Amino acid sequence: MRPGPQKNGDQAIGRSRGGLTTKLHALVDALGNPVRGLLSAGNAHDVTQAEPLLAGIEAEKVVADKAYDSRALIDAIHDRGAQAVIPPRAISKQPREFDPHVYKGRNLVERFFWRIKHFRRVATRYDQLDGRYHAFVAIASILICLA
Repeated sequence: MRPGPQKNGDQAIGRSRGGLTTKLHALVDALGNPVRGLLSAGNAHDVTQAEPLLAGIEAEKVVADKAYDSRALIDAIHDRGAQAVIPPRAISKQPREFDPHVYKGRNLVERFFWRIKHFRRVATRYDQLDGRYHAFVAIASILICLA
């Protein structure tokens, strides 16, 4: 009897407080439709994935939560000609202004995550390799756009 196929490759799994986890980073447009998604290990910080997520995207405003509050990221957003709508963290030594009215639009990405977690295969991550998991996230995103 031959063994099954080997599952060698990147798994994008990292140890965090909750155990072995994977983070899904998503970029949505002004209507809440998914534009781009990336995977990272659970122990990787969110801001490390912001640059690759925004690469090649033109936007007037970039809305993100406090985890993306980084001077380097905000400068990169401004260099692209966009406005960064990211609230400052509580420990910021130099808090900056942000538009709370525009920030209310951040719930679009939260709604996307809520919809994508209805796909049990995404919520529980049955796939071991990140390529397979990311492919199913893409399929789920397409189904969300078609609905």
